[in-house]
Amino acid sequence: MKDKVEPQISSWEDAVLWLKAQPNQQDLIQACFYDDPLHVAVDRYHQSSEWQALTAYLPAPGKVLDIGSGRGISAYAFAKDGWDVHALEPDESDIVGAGAIKQLVESAHLSIKVEQTWGEKLPYADASFDLVHGRQVLHHAHDLKQLCKEAARVLKPEGLFIFTREHVISKSEDLGVFLEAHPLHKLYGGEHAYKLNEYTQAIESAGIVLQSVLNPLESDINLYPDNVANCKKNIAKKLKFPSCMIPKLALSIYGNRIKTPGRLYSFVGYKSV
Repeated sequence: MKDKVEPQISSWEDAVLWLKAQPNQQDLIQACFYDDPLHVAVDRYHQSSEWQALTAYLPAPGKVLDIGSGRGISAYAFAKDGWDVHALEPDESDIVGAGAIKQLVESAHLSIKVEQTWGEKLPYADASFDLVHGRQVLHHAHDLKQLCKEAARVLKPEGLFIFTREHVISKSEDLGVFLEAHPLHKLYGGEHAYKLNEYTQAIESAGIVLQSVLNPLESDINLYPDNVANCKKNIAKKLKFPSCMIPKLALSIYGNRIKTPGRLYSFVGYKSV
């Protein structure tokens, strides 16, 4: 038997390219919006149940900072919906980073301003934005409290703070379990997860008033590519009830009982005056 050859990975871009080359990972690639061409992936995100659920929390379009913008799927969606978008992405990659966003700006003829730096030290004045957003960003922070502090600093008073799809663990020992199961962390690293109270304390200590802490089953934001309606059907099937009889409260209760390492939570709040 031949020894297994480990892929030569030196960057996040290499890790994603390796994953994209695996025939059995194409569903995951699409779910993560890493598929090509990029304009098809971003349009699919803009039409997704995740984005539609997110828009329910958004005010009228204004000035938004998209931290950890990646290849620009959220920045694109905000721009398409009329926001003045500033995308922050430290990775220069043309596949998964700022280079991809710049290509998207040119091809889609959208006004998205791109900054290549980290969220712990934002290059913007105090009270610059109506909304600060991040998708799967806080769990990548070098300093969680500092990133939240900076996000709050650049928000206008009563501006919206919304960070989605953050990995949560119940106890410290769960982190290793989550990282071992993650399809890309073992290749390049960079993934992390925090306890729920660590997220909420970091956010609230930055001066953000939390309005919603959405557990894994409470919104299509966390459930995508699954959705709330399908979860209700699955619960109803187990209980032998019609899905219309499954209330939102049931999803909240079930979601709070989930202890899977790395489960997804989202946080919505506003900057206190």
